[in-house]
Amino acid sequence: MLNTLSGRFLILTTIFVMLAEILIFVPSVARFREDYFLARLERAQIASLALLADDMITEELEQELLTNAEVFNVVLRRDEVRQLALSSPIPAPIHATYDMRDPAPWVLIRDAMVRLSDTENRIIRVIGNPVRDGGLLIEITMETAPLRMAMIDYGLRILLLSAVISIVTAALLFLAVRVVLVKPIKAVVRNMQRYAAAPEDARSVITPGSSVIELREAEDALATLQTQLTGALKQKERLAQLGGGVSKISHDLRNILTSAQLFTDRIETSEDPTVRRLAPKLVNSISRAVNLCETTLAFGRVEEPAPRLSRLVLADVVEDVLDGERLAAGESDISFSADIPVGMQVRADGEQLYRVLGNLVRNARQAIAATNQPGEINIRAFEDEDAWWIHVTDTGPGLPQKAREHLFEAFHGGARRGGSGLGLAIAAELVRGHGGRLELRHTDETGTAFAICLPKADAALDTD
Repeated sequence: MLNTLSGRFLILTTIFVMLAEILIFVPSVARFREDYFLARLERAQIASLALLADDMITEELEQELLTNAEVFNVVLRRDEVRQLALSSPIPAPIHATYDMRDPAPWVLIRDAMVRLSDTENRIIRVIGNPVRDGGLLIEITMETAPLRMAMIDYGLRILLLSAVISIVTAALLFLAVRVVLVKPIKAVVRNMQRYAAAPEDARSVITPGSSVIELREAEDALATLQTQLTGALKQKERLAQLGGGVSKISHDLRNILTSAQLFTDRIETSEDPTVRRLAPKLVNSISRAVNLCETTLAFGRVEEPAPRLSRLVLADVVEDVLDGERLAAGESDISFSADIPVGMQVRADGEQLYRVLGNLVRNARQAIAATNQPGEINIRAFEDEDAWWIHVTDTGPGLPQKAREHLFEAFHGGARRGGSGLGLAIAAELVRGHGGRLELRHTDETGTAFAICLPKADAALDTD
């Protein structure tokens, strides 16, 4: 019970209501004491008026009047004359005098609390105004024991009533909280448990329907989260299936390419100048395809293999990339250019760097070709004290908005309509494996520019 939201709310409600009733109890008891004094003053005035009406009242009747008024003495001031109207022996000296003609609220509360805490029977004097202008002043002498007992009895009835009100109020609030708050929360929890059992099932995604604004916001947020998570899980499942299929295809494709590699050895012996010029490039392309297939077979590790670093001439890699893309461009009006310092060497994995540049240039070529407009692609390189820099720029239409929002994330939209974004994701991962980074410098309707940073420091390399 104490560990439930409704149970704790019930207890807190009871406590707060009791505190509120206690704050009401104190002034109520003070008011009761004031009314008690005023009632005794009125009784004493009535008794004194009876005496004034018949001056020959007997001593027994006078004592009966004082007993009914619950006082010892009555003093009435009329016509500026102070008269002892009724009197009887006082058992003890007067302990205190209380003026009830115009008391301050805090004085009434203070005196009431003092009276409740004082257990001794005191003799007190009370002064007040006679009712109905029956004189200028009336004062009585009385004992405090009956007053205190009456205050305690009244206070207990107030506390009992407070307890009943607290219990009824807490019970109503308990039921209201269970219906308005706890029940909807439990429904959300049940949905979360049901969703956790089958997160791939889109039918288990919560349907927001609460009329409480805060709960509705929580349901909306949960629905969005579940929808995104379900989509992510389905995508991961598709990627896992794709990985298995690609591995099988790559295994067989590697065997086919290995056979083709053997045939290219015979092509190199051809006397045709064109064949002799193109044969090395064909051999290199087939070798790269075989290497890529072997790398794909390691797909289960969910990461690219560590780069095999060596010193290589950057211009050779760039030339191979551009030659391949020129052939792919065919008759389209796309020009390719390179601005590489003569003899510039970088420390990198040649095959992986070829894939990085190939992905970037291929994306640029496809984006320009989709516009049916002429365009230019340029690869520029330079170095400073800390790193080698390679910039790939184009005059294409720029990256789509979805590609900008999910840059370097696979299957979240590529650089062209219908693209998967896998090329940029692979390029970024390969560059990170070199300890470097792939950056998007700018993209708009005038073109796109990527920058590859390859650090020179050995400590920057991530070869784990």
